[in-house]
Amino acid sequence: MSATTKALPACQTLRLQFVKKTPQQCQRRAFSRSYTHRSAASDAEIDSARRYCTDLVRKYDRSSFVLSTFIPPQSQTFYLALQALNISLSMIPDTTSTYTIGLMRLQFWRDTITRTLSGSPPKEPVAVLLAAAIDDLHTRTKGQARLSKGWFIRMINAREQSLTNAPFTNLSALETYAENTYSTLLYLTLSSFPLTSLTVDHVASHIGKAAGISTVLRGLPLVAFPPPPSHHANQTEALSGGRGQGAVTLPLDIMAQAGVKEEDIYRQGADAPGLKDAVFMVATRANDHLITARQMLTNLREGQDVGHDFEHQGEEGHEHANQHEKQNQPSYETQLREVERGFGALMPAIPTQLWLDRLEKLDFDIFNPKLLRSDWRLPWKAYLAHRNKSF
Repeated sequence: MSATTKALPACQTLRLQFVKKTPQQCQRRAFSRSYTHRSAASDAEIDSARRYCTDLVRKYDRSSFVLSTFIPPQSQTFYLALQALNISLSMIPDTTSTYTIGLMRLQFWRDTITRTLSGSPPKEPVAVLLAAAIDDLHTRTKGQARLSKGWFIRMINAREQSLTNAPFTNLSALETYAENTYSTLLYLTLSSFPLTSLTVDHVASHIGKAAGISTVLRGLPLVAFPPPPSHHANQTEALSGGRGQGAVTLPLDIMAQAGVKEEDIYRQGADAPGLKDAVFMVATRANDHLITARQMLTNLREGQDVGHDFEHQGEEGHEHANQHEKQNQPSYETQLREVERGFGALMPAIPTQLWLDRLEKLDFDIFNPKLLRSDWRLPWKAYLAHRNKSF
Protein backbone atom coordinates (compact mmCIF):
# COMPACT_ATOMS: atom_id res chain seq x y z
CA MET A 1 0.00 0.00 0.00
CA SER A 2 1.15 3.55 -0.62
CA ALA A 3 1.07 6.55 1.65
CA THR A 4 -2.28 7.53 0.12
CA THR A 5 -4.10 4.44 1.37
CA LYS A 6 -7.25 5.36 3.26
CA ALA A 7 -7.51 4.96 7.00
CA LEU A 8 -8.11 1.39 8.05
CA PRO A 9 -11.64 0.51 9.12
CA ALA A 10 -12.24 -0.56 12.72
CA CYS A 11 -13.37 -4.09 11.91
CA GLN A 12 -12.57 -7.53 13.22
CA THR A 13 -11.25 -8.96 9.94
CA LEU A 14 -8.23 -8.05 7.87
CA ARG A 15 -9.22 -6.48 4.58
CA LEU A 16 -7.81 -5.16 1.32
CA GLN A 17 -7.54 -1.78 -0.40
CA PHE A 18 -5.95 -0.92 -3.74
CA VAL A 19 -4.20 2.25 -4.85
CA LYS A 20 -3.79 3.19 -8.52
CA LYS A 21 -0.90 5.23 -9.82
CA THR A 22 0.29 6.31 -13.24
CA PRO A 23 3.00 4.06 -14.78
CA GLN A 24 6.18 5.41 -16.32
CA GLN A 25 8.47 3.95 -18.94
CA CYS A 26 12.15 4.31 -18.21
CA GLN A 27 15.41 2.51 -18.72
CA ARG A 28 16.86 0.54 -15.82
CA ARG A 29 19.87 2.20 -14.25
CA ALA A 30 21.92 -0.21 -12.17
CA PHE A 31 25.44 -0.57 -10.94
CA SER A 32 27.30 -1.49 -14.10
CA ARG A 33 30.96 -1.96 -13.22
CA SER A 34 32.45 -4.85 -15.16
CA TYR A 35 34.33 -7.58 -13.36
CA THR A 36 37.38 -8.63 -15.31
CA HIS A 37 38.80 -11.00 -12.71
CA ARG A 38 37.78 -12.92 -9.64
CA SER A 39 38.36 -11.52 -6.17
CA ALA A 40 41.59 -12.35 -4.41
CA ALA A 41 39.86 -14.68 -1.94
CA SER A 42 40.98 -18.30 -2.06
CA ASP A 43 38.59 -21.24 -2.25
CA ALA A 44 39.30 -21.94 1.42
CA GLU A 45 38.39 -18.37 2.37
CA ILE A 46 35.18 -18.56 0.34
CA ASP A 47 34.23 -21.87 1.98
CA SER A 48 34.91 -20.38 5.41
CA ALA A 49 32.80 -17.33 4.55
CA ARG A 50 29.97 -19.59 3.36
CA ARG A 51 30.00 -21.50 6.65
CA TYR A 52 29.98 -18.24 8.60
CA CYS A 53 27.04 -16.80 6.68
CA THR A 54 25.11 -20.07 6.80
CA ASP A 55 25.54 -20.33 10.57
CA LEU A 56 24.53 -16.69 11.01
CA VAL A 57 21.31 -17.13 9.02
CA ARG A 58 20.51 -20.46 10.71
CA LYS A 59 20.92 -18.93 14.18
CA TYR A 60 19.26 -15.54 13.77
CA ASP A 61 16.78 -15.95 10.90
CA ARG A 62 15.42 -19.47 10.88
CA SER A 63 12.70 -18.71 8.35
CA SER A 64 15.16 -17.39 5.75
CA PHE A 65 17.36 -20.42 6.34
CA VAL A 66 14.44 -22.77 5.67
CA LEU A 67 13.41 -20.80 2.59
CA SER A 68 16.91 -20.98 1.11
CA THR A 69 15.90 -24.43 -0.14
CA PHE A 70 13.61 -22.80 -2.68
CA ILE A 71 16.18 -20.39 -4.10
CA PRO A 72 17.66 -21.59 -7.43
CA PRO A 73 20.97 -23.37 -6.77
CA GLN A 74 22.97 -20.85 -8.79
CA SER A 75 21.69 -18.02 -6.57
CA GLN A 76 21.95 -19.61 -3.14
CA THR A 77 25.44 -18.28 -2.43
CA PHE A 78 24.27 -14.74 -3.12
CA TYR A 79 21.11 -15.33 -1.09
CA LEU A 80 23.05 -16.47 1.98
CA ALA A 81 25.47 -13.55 1.74
CA LEU A 82 22.58 -11.10 1.35
CA GLN A 83 20.65 -12.52 4.32
CA ALA A 84 23.82 -12.44 6.43
CA LEU A 85 24.30 -8.80 5.47
CA ASN A 86 20.72 -8.01 6.52
CA ILE A 87 21.24 -9.75 9.87
CA SER A 88 24.52 -7.91 10.44
CA LEU A 89 22.81 -4.57 9.79
CA SER A 90 19.84 -5.38 12.02
CA MET A 91 22.11 -6.33 14.93
CA ILE A 92 24.00 -3.04 15.00
CA PRO A 93 21.71 -1.29 17.54
CA ASP A 94 22.12 -4.23 19.94
CA THR A 95 25.87 -4.65 19.54
CA THR A 96 27.12 -1.06 19.72
CA SER A 97 27.49 1.01 22.87
CA THR A 98 26.72 4.46 21.44
CA TYR A 99 24.88 6.04 18.55
CA THR A 100 28.15 7.32 17.09
CA ILE A 101 29.66 3.84 17.01
CA GLY A 102 26.49 2.60 15.34
CA LEU A 103 26.94 5.21 12.61
CA MET A 104 30.55 4.13 12.17
CA ARG A 105 29.48 0.50 11.75
CA LEU A 106 26.96 1.48 9.11
CA GLN A 107 29.58 3.52 7.27
CA PHE A 108 31.83 0.47 7.37
CA TRP A 109 29.14 -1.47 5.52
CA ARG A 110 28.69 1.31 2.96
CA ASP A 111 32.40 1.22 2.24
CA THR A 112 32.37 -2.58 2.21
CA ILE A 113 29.57 -2.71 -0.35
CA THR A 114 31.33 -0.16 -2.55
CA ARG A 115 34.58 -2.13 -2.45
CA THR A 116 32.81 -5.45 -2.98
CA LEU A 117 30.90 -4.23 -6.03
CA SER A 118 34.12 -2.82 -7.46
CA GLY A 119 35.79 -6.24 -7.20
CA SER A 120 38.03 -5.61 -4.19
CA PRO A 121 36.15 -6.81 -1.09
CA PRO A 122 37.71 -6.56 2.37
CA LYS A 123 38.55 -9.74 4.28
CA GLU A 124 35.17 -9.86 5.94
CA PRO A 125 33.11 -13.08 5.60
CA VAL A 126 29.93 -11.50 4.26
CA ALA A 127 31.89 -9.39 1.78
CA VAL A 128 34.01 -12.35 0.68
CA LEU A 129 30.96 -14.53 -0.01
CA LEU A 130 29.06 -11.69 -1.67
CA ALA A 131 32.00 -10.99 -3.97
CA ALA A 132 32.24 -14.68 -4.90
CA ALA A 133 28.52 -14.73 -5.71
CA ILE A 134 28.81 -11.60 -7.85
CA ASP A 135 31.76 -13.10 -9.71
CA ASP A 136 29.69 -16.20 -10.39
CA LEU A 137 26.71 -14.11 -11.55
CA HIS A 138 28.96 -12.15 -13.89
CA THR A 139 30.36 -15.38 -15.33
CA ARG A 140 26.95 -17.05 -15.75
CA THR A 141 25.41 -14.07 -17.51
CA LYS A 142 28.54 -13.05 -19.45
CA GLY A 143 28.45 -9.66 -17.80
CA GLN A 144 24.83 -8.93 -18.71
CA ALA A 145 23.34 -9.11 -15.20
CA ARG A 146 23.62 -6.02 -13.04
CA LEU A 147 23.13 -5.41 -9.32
CA SER A 148 21.90 -2.02 -8.20
CA LYS A 149 24.34 -0.48 -5.76
CA GLY A 150 21.56 1.93 -4.84
CA TRP A 151 19.53 -0.93 -3.38
CA PHE A 152 22.36 -1.93 -1.05
CA ILE A 153 22.87 1.65 0.09
CA ARG A 154 19.12 2.10 0.54
CA MET A 155 19.07 -0.83 2.98
CA ILE A 156 21.92 0.66 4.99
CA ASN A 157 20.39 4.15 5.04
CA ALA A 158 17.09 2.74 6.27
CA ARG A 159 18.88 1.01 9.13
CA GLU A 160 20.57 4.29 10.03
CA GLN A 161 17.22 6.06 10.27
CA SER A 162 16.02 3.42 12.74
CA LEU A 163 19.28 3.15 14.68
CA THR A 164 17.81 4.65 17.85
CA ASN A 165 14.57 2.61 17.62
CA ALA A 166 12.59 5.83 17.48
CA PRO A 167 8.86 5.33 16.82
CA PHE A 168 7.65 5.74 13.26
CA THR A 169 5.79 9.00 12.76
CA ASN A 170 2.96 7.26 10.92
CA LEU A 171 2.02 4.02 9.22
CA SER A 172 3.30 5.30 5.88
CA ALA A 173 6.75 5.80 7.40
CA LEU A 174 6.71 2.20 8.60
CA GLU A 175 5.77 1.05 5.10
CA THR A 176 8.62 3.08 3.65
CA TYR A 177 11.03 1.42 6.07
CA ALA A 178 9.72 -2.02 5.09
CA GLU A 179 10.07 -1.14 1.40
CA ASN A 180 13.64 0.07 1.84
CA THR A 181 14.70 -3.02 3.78
CA TYR A 182 12.71 -6.19 3.19
CA SER A 183 11.30 -5.36 -0.25
CA THR A 184 14.78 -4.32 -1.35
CA LEU A 185 16.13 -7.66 -0.13
CA LEU A 186 13.72 -9.35 -2.52
CA TYR A 187 14.69 -7.08 -5.44
CA LEU A 188 18.35 -7.96 -4.94
CA THR A 189 17.57 -11.66 -4.69
CA LEU A 190 15.62 -11.52 -7.95
CA SER A 191 18.55 -9.73 -9.60
CA SER A 192 20.77 -12.69 -8.78
CA PHE A 193 18.55 -15.19 -10.62
CA PRO A 194 18.83 -13.02 -12.80
CA LEU A 195 15.27 -11.81 -13.36
CA THR A 196 14.30 -8.32 -14.48
CA SER A 197 10.56 -7.72 -14.42
CA LEU A 198 8.44 -4.87 -13.13
CA THR A 199 5.59 -7.29 -12.48
CA VAL A 200 7.71 -9.51 -10.23
CA ASP A 201 9.19 -6.43 -8.54
CA HIS A 202 5.63 -5.24 -7.94
CA VAL A 203 4.62 -8.48 -6.23
CA ALA A 204 7.89 -8.49 -4.28
CA SER A 205 7.24 -4.95 -3.06
CA HIS A 206 3.98 -5.95 -1.39
CA ILE A 207 5.44 -9.12 0.12
CA GLY A 208 8.48 -7.25 1.42
CA LYS A 209 6.30 -4.58 3.00
CA ALA A 210 4.22 -7.23 4.72
CA ALA A 211 7.36 -8.97 5.98
CA GLY A 212 8.95 -5.73 7.17
CA ILE A 213 5.87 -4.52 9.02
CA SER A 214 5.44 -7.94 10.66
CA THR A 215 9.09 -7.99 11.69
CA VAL A 216 8.73 -4.62 13.42
CA LEU A 217 5.63 -5.87 15.23
CA ARG A 218 7.32 -9.10 16.24
CA GLY A 219 10.28 -7.23 17.68
CA LEU A 220 8.19 -4.72 19.61
CA PRO A 221 8.37 -6.54 23.00
CA LEU A 222 12.15 -7.00 22.72
CA VAL A 223 12.71 -3.37 21.76
CA ALA A 224 10.35 -2.05 24.46
CA PHE A 225 11.84 -4.27 27.16
CA PRO A 226 15.40 -5.08 26.06
CA PRO A 227 17.37 -7.61 28.10
CA PRO A 228 20.27 -6.29 30.18
CA PRO A 229 23.28 -5.66 27.94
CA SER A 230 25.94 -8.29 28.35
CA HIS A 231 28.92 -6.26 27.17
CA HIS A 232 28.09 -2.56 27.50
CA ALA A 233 26.45 -1.28 30.67
CA ASN A 234 25.20 1.88 28.93
CA GLN A 235 24.08 0.24 25.70
CA THR A 236 20.31 0.43 26.14
CA GLU A 237 20.37 3.92 27.60
CA ALA A 238 22.62 5.30 24.86
CA LEU A 239 20.56 3.90 22.00
CA SER A 240 17.18 4.79 23.43
CA GLY A 241 17.82 8.45 23.97
CA GLY A 242 18.78 8.22 27.63
CA ARG A 243 15.74 6.31 28.90
CA GLY A 244 16.16 3.37 31.20
CA GLN A 245 13.63 1.32 29.23
CA GLY A 246 13.64 0.63 25.52
CA ALA A 247 11.37 2.14 22.89
CA VAL A 248 7.91 1.59 21.44
CA THR A 249 8.18 1.46 17.65
CA LEU A 250 4.47 1.51 16.82
CA PRO A 251 3.51 4.33 14.42
CA LEU A 252 2.51 7.41 16.36
CA ASP A 253 -0.63 8.02 14.30
CA ILE A 254 -1.85 4.50 15.03
CA MET A 255 -1.12 4.91 18.73
CA ALA A 256 -3.09 8.15 18.79
CA GLN A 257 -5.98 6.59 16.89
CA ALA A 258 -6.11 3.61 19.26
CA GLY A 259 -5.62 5.76 22.35
CA VAL A 260 -2.55 3.86 23.54
CA LYS A 261 0.16 5.64 25.51
CA GLU A 262 3.83 4.73 25.58
CA GLU A 263 3.97 5.03 29.36
CA ASP A 264 1.09 2.59 29.73
CA ILE A 265 2.98 0.00 27.70
CA TYR A 266 6.01 0.31 29.97
CA ARG A 267 3.84 -0.01 33.06
CA GLN A 268 1.24 -2.54 32.00
CA GLY A 269 2.76 -4.38 29.05
CA ALA A 270 0.15 -6.42 27.18
CA ASP A 271 -2.63 -4.92 29.34
CA ALA A 272 -1.98 -1.37 28.18
CA PRO A 273 -5.30 0.21 27.06
CA GLY A 274 -5.61 0.34 23.28
CA LEU A 275 -2.47 -1.71 22.58
CA LYS A 276 -4.29 -4.63 20.97
CA ASP A 277 -6.25 -2.24 18.79
CA ALA A 278 -3.03 -0.54 17.64
CA VAL A 279 -1.37 -3.88 16.90
CA PHE A 280 -4.50 -4.97 15.02
CA MET A 281 -4.41 -1.90 12.78
CA VAL A 282 -0.73 -2.31 11.94
CA ALA A 283 -1.15 -6.05 11.34
CA THR A 284 -4.09 -5.28 9.06
CA ARG A 285 -1.84 -3.23 6.83
CA ALA A 286 0.70 -6.06 6.63
CA ASN A 287 -2.04 -8.51 5.76
CA ASP A 288 -3.39 -6.09 3.15
CA HIS A 289 -0.11 -6.34 1.27
CA LEU A 290 -0.23 -10.14 1.27
CA ILE A 291 -3.81 -10.11 0.03
CA THR A 292 -2.80 -7.65 -2.69
CA ALA A 293 0.09 -9.84 -3.86
CA ARG A 294 -2.15 -12.90 -3.82
CA GLN A 295 -4.84 -11.13 -5.83
CA MET A 296 -2.28 -9.98 -8.38
CA LEU A 297 -1.25 -13.57 -8.99
CA THR A 298 -4.90 -14.64 -9.26
CA ASN A 299 -5.62 -11.88 -11.78
CA LEU A 300 -2.72 -12.95 -13.99
CA ARG A 301 -3.89 -16.55 -13.96
CA GLU A 302 -7.33 -15.37 -15.04
CA GLY A 303 -5.82 -13.45 -17.94
CA GLN A 304 -6.41 -10.06 -16.34
CA ASP A 305 -4.31 -7.05 -15.39
CA VAL A 306 -2.74 -7.24 -11.93
CA GLY A 307 -5.28 -4.68 -10.73
CA HIS A 308 -3.22 -1.58 -9.93
CA ASP A 309 0.00 0.12 -10.98
CA PHE A 310 3.40 -0.26 -9.33
CA GLU A 311 3.84 2.78 -7.10
CA HIS A 312 7.66 2.53 -7.23
CA GLN A 313 7.93 2.25 -11.00
CA GLY A 314 10.45 4.75 -12.30
CA GLU A 315 12.41 4.88 -9.05
CA GLU A 316 16.06 3.87 -8.94
CA GLY A 317 16.34 0.16 -9.60
CA HIS A 318 12.89 0.02 -11.24
CA GLU A 319 13.74 2.15 -14.23
CA HIS A 320 13.96 -0.69 -16.70
CA ALA A 321 11.50 -0.47 -19.55
CA ASN A 322 8.65 -2.90 -19.03
CA GLN A 323 8.65 -5.08 -22.10
CA HIS A 324 4.91 -5.64 -21.79
CA GLU A 325 4.08 -1.93 -21.91
CA LYS A 326 5.76 -1.67 -25.30
CA GLN A 327 2.83 -3.62 -26.71
CA ASN A 328 -0.73 -2.42 -27.10
CA GLN A 329 -1.99 -5.50 -25.28
CA PRO A 330 0.17 -6.66 -22.36
CA SER A 331 1.03 -10.35 -22.25
CA TYR A 332 -0.40 -11.53 -18.95
CA GLU A 333 0.80 -15.05 -19.68
CA THR A 334 4.38 -13.82 -19.95
CA GLN A 335 4.05 -11.85 -16.72
CA LEU A 336 2.69 -14.94 -14.98
CA ARG A 337 5.65 -17.00 -16.18
CA GLU A 338 8.00 -14.35 -14.80
CA VAL A 339 6.30 -14.40 -11.41
CA GLU A 340 6.45 -18.20 -11.28
CA ARG A 341 10.10 -18.15 -12.30
CA GLY A 342 10.90 -15.74 -9.48
CA PHE A 343 8.64 -17.47 -6.97
CA GLY A 344 11.54 -18.67 -4.80
CA ALA A 345 12.34 -15.06 -3.92
CA LEU A 346 8.70 -14.42 -3.01
CA MET A 347 8.54 -17.20 -0.41
CA PRO A 348 8.79 -14.84 2.63
CA ALA A 349 5.05 -14.45 2.12
CA ILE A 350 4.61 -17.88 3.73
CA PRO A 351 6.21 -17.31 7.18
CA THR A 352 4.75 -13.80 7.25
CA GLN A 353 1.23 -15.11 6.74
CA LEU A 354 1.75 -17.88 9.29
CA TRP A 355 2.87 -15.33 11.88
CA LEU A 356 0.00 -12.96 11.18
CA ASP A 357 -2.46 -15.83 11.46
CA ARG A 358 -0.96 -16.80 14.82
CA LEU A 359 -1.15 -13.17 16.00
CA GLU A 360 -4.84 -13.09 15.11
CA LYS A 361 -5.51 -16.34 16.97
CA LEU A 362 -3.84 -14.85 20.03
CA ASP A 363 -6.18 -11.84 19.85
CA PHE A 364 -3.34 -9.51 18.79
CA ASP A 365 -1.53 -9.94 22.10
CA ILE A 366 1.90 -8.89 20.84
CA PHE A 367 3.54 -9.85 24.17
CA ASN A 368 2.43 -13.48 23.99
CA PRO A 369 5.65 -15.57 24.03
CA LYS A 370 4.17 -17.98 21.47
CA LEU A 371 4.74 -15.33 18.82
CA LEU A 372 8.52 -15.65 19.23
CA ARG A 373 8.58 -19.37 18.48
CA SER A 374 9.43 -20.84 15.12
CA ASP A 375 6.46 -22.33 13.30
CA TRP A 376 7.01 -26.07 12.83
CA ARG A 377 4.64 -25.98 9.85
CA LEU A 378 6.85 -23.67 7.80
CA PRO A 379 8.83 -26.32 5.84
CA TRP A 380 5.66 -28.15 4.81
CA LYS A 381 3.69 -24.99 4.05
CA ALA A 382 6.61 -23.62 2.06
CA TYR A 383 6.94 -26.84 0.06
CA LEU A 384 3.24 -26.79 -0.88
CA ALA A 385 3.35 -23.10 -1.77
CA HIS A 386 6.39 -23.53 -4.00
CA ARG A 387 4.98 -26.61 -5.70
CA ASN A 388 1.67 -24.87 -6.45
CA LYS A 389 3.25 -21.47 -7.04
CA SER A 390 0.70 -19.98 -4.68
CA PHE A 391 0.92 -18.24 -1.31
